[in-house]
Amino acid sequence: MTSRSRPRRIGDWATLGLAILIVIFGLIFVGGGGYLLSLGGSPYYLICGIVLLASGGLMAMGRLLGAYLFLLAWAATLVWTIYEAGFDWWGWLPRLFGPTLIAILVVLSLPVLRRQDTVRPVSRGAV
Repeated sequence: MTSRSRPRRIGDWATLGLAILIVIFGLIFVGGGGYLLSLGGSPYYLICGIVLLASGGLMAMGRLLGAYLFLLAWAATLVWTIYEAGFDWWGWLPRLFGPTLIAILVVLSLPVLRRQDTVRPVSRGAV
C-alpha cells in the first residue's frame, strides 16, 4: 500500500473522517435531491450531492482537488442562498450554517491534503 492509501498521522485520520462525512452528506443530498427533483423541486440538492460525493471521494484519496470542489460547492450554496432567501440573515442561517462549519474543517485540512497530494508513487516501466 502506498502512503496515500494508508493514513499515518492524526491529521490524515481526521481528513479521512471528514471525507467520509462529506460522502455521507453527498449520499443524503443525492437521494433527497433526486426525490425533490421528481416532485418538481430545485435541482440544487442533486447537483450539490454529486459534487459532494466527488469531493469526499477525492479527499479520501488524499487529493487536494476534493477540498477545492467542496469549497466550490460552498460558494455555489452561498449564491443559491442569496437567490432563495435574498438578504434575510435568518433565511441564510439554516442554509449556510452547517456547510460553513464543514468548509472551515476543509480549509483546516488543506495542509494535510497538500502533503498527501504531493506524495506520488514511483512509476515503473517505459518512459
